[in-house]
Amino acid sequence: MMSFIWMLIVGFVVGLIARAIKPGADSMGWILTIVLGIVGALVGGFIGSALGLGKNGGFMGLVLSVIGAIIVLFVYEFATGKRRIG
Repeated sequence: MMSFIWMLIVGFVVGLIARAIKPGADSMGWILTIVLGIVGALVGGFIGSALGLGKNGGFMGLVLSVIGAIIVLFVYEFATGKRRIG
């Protein structure tokens, strides 16, 4: 049970960081931010394993998760047809 709660907390933090780094307005609630962080962690883990990085988690795992979440945000923006203004 605690690992599920920890996954939600980390997913929320990763989603918030990714939304803060990526330029443009991303209007989504806290549930979608958690989903973004979790999916971003999966994408980042895949990238890390492909490059041989971040096997122990820690700071590098967090960085890869944020990078994965930013990639997911760009794909989401492209798939929904939302365009950045400015």
